[in-house]
Amino acid sequence: MSHVTTHVLDAVRGTPAAGVSVTLSERRGEGWEPLASAVTDDDGRVSAFGPERLDDGVYQVRFDTGMYFSHLNVETFYPEVVITFEVDGGDRYHVPLLLSPFAYSTYRGS
Repeated sequence: MSHVTTHVLDAVRGTPAAGVSVTLSERRGEGWEPLASAVTDDDGRVSAFGPERLDDGVYQVRFDTGMYFSHLNVETFYPEVVITFEVDGGDRYHVPLLLSPFAYSTYRGS
């Protein structure tokens, strides 16, 4: 099982956001090193994402929201959403995204 998972919900359509490209990266010095990439499934989830274990540190998940909305022919203010979070310990990390063309929210899921 992956150490990091995600779930994207389209708040406007009231459905999972299938087909969103997602990248997991780790902070390395002044930059970011990609660790894994995936596309959300029909349920809007990426459950096999990245390694089974991450070292303590700072990571980010980048969602290609512009491409998602483009495929729906919907204008959006956010071409991408980047969520930066800190891993501290052995827990699993679920990083969900609630998405609309002009707003988004996230929280630490379980």
